[in-house]
Amino acid sequence: MNRDEMLSRISDKGCTWDFAVIGGGATGMGIAVEAASRGYSAALFEQNDFGAATSSRSTKLVHGGVRYLKQGNISLVLEALKERGILRQNAPHLVKSQAFIVPTYDWWEGPFYGIGLKLYDLMAGEGGFGHSEILNKEETLSQIPNIETDGLNGGVRYFDGQFDDSRMVINLAQTAVEQGGIVLNYTKVVKLLKTSNVLSGLIVHDLENDKEYEIKARAVINATGVFTDSIRKLDEPESVPVMQPSQGIHIVLDKSFLKGDAAIMVPRTSDGRILFAVPWLDSVIVGTTDTPVKEIEIDPLPMENEVDFLLENIARYLSKDPEKKDILSVFAGLRPLVSPGKNSDTANISREHMILVSRSGLVTIAGGKWTTYRKMAETTVDQAIVNSHLDFQPSVSVALQIHGYHNHAQNFGGLACYGSDALHIQNLISTDPALGDFIFKDLILSAEVIWAVENEMARTVEDFLSRRRRALILDAQAAIDSAPFVAKLMAKKLNKKKKWQKEQVETFTANAQKYMVQ
Repeated sequence: MNRDEMLSRISDKGCTWDFAVIGGGATGMGIAVEAASRGYSAALFEQNDFGAATSSRSTKLVHGGVRYLKQGNISLVLEALKERGILRQNAPHLVKSQAFIVPTYDWWEGPFYGIGLKLYDLMAGEGGFGHSEILNKEETLSQIPNIETDGLNGGVRYFDGQFDDSRMVINLAQTAVEQGGIVLNYTKVVKLLKTSNVLSGLIVHDLENDKEYEIKARAVINATGVFTDSIRKLDEPESVPVMQPSQGIHIVLDKSFLKGDAAIMVPRTSDGRILFAVPWLDSVIVGTTDTPVKEIEIDPLPMENEVDFLLENIARYLSKDPEKKDILSVFAGLRPLVSPGKNSDTANISREHMILVSRSGLVTIAGGKWTTYRKMAETTVDQAIVNSHLDFQPSVSVALQIHGYHNHAQNFGGLACYGSDALHIQNLISTDPALGDFIFKDLILSAEVIWAVENEMARTVEDFLSRRRRALILDAQAAIDSAPFVAKLMAKKLNKKKKWQKEQVETFTANAQKYMVQ
């Protein structure tokens, strides 16, 4: 992906795009891929970096949603399980099967959860990730050696999917470009254009070069997640808000707190939510909370009571109780929940999506979840085709391989998340062995910085350390320590001076401190 080339393409004032997509998270990227792969011309604009908000702050799970099964939302679980299988099929380098243990401490829990998870297996059908089974105490301890043993009867093991969310966003961006679309980060939509009260395009401000572009489009789609209502108000200032966001946080601990390869799923916490402790990139992610919020921010701050809640609840299931000093990083994100009206209990709001079409023709997709991004995109594009009187082209995304597709990516070791692109990074190292040096623990290489700038449109130190690679959410202090060298490598490729390097390190450090428990 080359940003300058894409800017030159949108400079053509004689061009009218079939689709202009606002928002570069999971939903927006899915729509860009969906439209471009059908043969439509598509351009996507993101005001920050790709996946900078909610889409990079998930629990890293591709799942049907055991919680929704418990709520009786069978249709959502069925759809999510189907999409889970499609996502693993199309991006095997990023999506893998993960074993989960539901620890049981009362006699009735094993049969109760066992029946529910057997139903989960049946609903997945041929797209299942593994068969669930009831485990005795010894079998449970063999899976999770340092689980709390006091009163432990056993556990129920089931399987779901795990992935790297922000890497998926980047691979979707690359897929959209390969299909003929364009995707641009740091381009903010500042105005919607109308002809005879019908939407006909938009004005975008390139924040890097301080330049505005007029984009003509037959269909404009608002896929901005928690920022949905701000774009709707650009279209109709009197529009009634539909978003009811809630904040979820995760804490990251050293792998020693959860030995073994299995994750823990706590079916009910003190606030009625499900809690996960999941091994990921040689660390453990614990989450999540559910706190209604009024202010919508791209980088929300975790609240002290949220951190306390996670520590208190997970300590009940670990033989070694984690403390605040053990937290390597804490990250917060806002869920783009669609308001159900007077219901203010965000923990019980469904993740089903909603499509709205305004009088001017703005198509808004709101709500949903990562696992169902593709189906949401398909439905949204279908709606926009009808709305904008475009010739119908059928969806092909069910069998569309996502960029990086590789069936044996694990053979690339620490570069596995790049899939087939790992070969190119290895070639960089072969031409310059110094690029094989680690810059963050034993996980990230210098060559990856070069690759991210040249091929993944990384523009800032945070783009790389937070999203192209996950240093910031794995260990905030270690990421801060890596920032000066990353800035130096990026500056050389971006033709930036030492002043830029200094500003980048200062900006990243200030933001990274938000990920540290004070």
